[in-house]
Amino acid sequence: MNASRVYLTGALRTAVLLRPRRGAAALASPGAGAAALPGRRAVPRPRARRAGTHLADRPAAPGVAPASAWLPSAPCTPHACVESMGSLAAVPRAVLRLTVVVAVLLVGIVLIPVVGRLAAMRRDRAIRLWCRTIVRAVGVRVRTAGAAPPTGGLLLVANHISWLDIPLLAAVRPGRMLAKAEIRKWPVAGALTARGGALFIERDRLRALPTTVARIADTLRDGAAVVVFPEGSTWCGRAQGSFRRAAFQAALDAAAPVQPVRLHYRLDGGAATTAPAFVGSDSLLASVWRVASARGLVAEVHVQPLLAPDSAPDRRTLAHAAETAATHRTRANSEGDHRAASSAGPAKSDAVRAAAQRGAGLRQFAAPPRWGSDQPPRTCG
Repeated sequence: MNASRVYLTGALRTAVLLRPRRGAAALASPGAGAAALPGRRAVPRPRARRAGTHLADRPAAPGVAPASAWLPSAPCTPHACVESMGSLAAVPRAVLRLTVVVAVLLVGIVLIPVVGRLAAMRRDRAIRLWCRTIVRAVGVRVRTAGAAPPTGGLLLVANHISWLDIPLLAAVRPGRMLAKAEIRKWPVAGALTARGGALFIERDRLRALPTTVARIADTLRDGAAVVVFPEGSTWCGRAQGSFRRAAFQAALDAAAPVQPVRLHYRLDGGAATTAPAFVGSDSLLASVWRVASARGLVAEVHVQPLLAPDSAPDRRTLAHAAETAATHRTRANSEGDHRAASSAGPAKSDAVRAAAQRGAGLRQFAAPPRWGSDQPPRTCG
């Protein structure tokens, strides 16, 4: 009896000590008492959600980029990646080149109504000539290898480095460009892109993606070309991003061929350069001025073999084949740059080696892996 009484007394004391206190804090938080009890889970209260808002619409904290689970990104930044080509001696050259570019743009804008009345073949020929003239006026020489089909529905895809990629691809085959909505706000280029029938996409709205894919497929069925940069973001050129698969689904739906194109920028001596890159927080005006100030820039456009619509069973395979075709010469170019540096003499070799060392520090930064994939992160460098 005494043992039972002692046991009951001890149990009551333990229960009193473990009893949750209903103080001011406990009364203010209805779930606080339950959270303190062993074996009970605190159930969070649902937060009220405003209609029409989602994560992409919320303002980000100061200095922090808005989060997105699928938005493409690259590790390249102007400070770490882009080579500075400017000097005081280059200012007159840059001013002269930009003056010519503005004149070429104005002539093209004035002639838009006239060119629009031409037959399709003559119109495309005039657009290609105009785009090559723009690139040449800014001081960049173009080297093109291969050609795209001149007619019929075509998905034209390429790696993305610079704003120069846009006129370079238009010089290969004029078409409707899939562009991010932010390009609408670019001076001159935004209006020209919209006037050219661009298909604008809001990249932070994943729900709008099926509609965009359907629009691309309809455009391809109508026999037009659609220009897409499947990486979804610009890279500095030392490395490339993975090709997103959505646009390739449109090619499969429309039974249209895919035309991979590889873009590469180098100096006249043969060494690769990142001066034309338009990456990260770099502004369009700063990038245009850097290109106009540079000397001896060369843009290489390699039009790779066409991928037939029945060459791949699904969009994943088709995207991988296009990515391989658009980037498979990267290693060969690196070896060619090394050979060019070795045969150029000590001065040029040291310059090329210094440019390579400036990019070596980027290898510690990696781009996030593609959403929903098991691929390792891509590094720049």
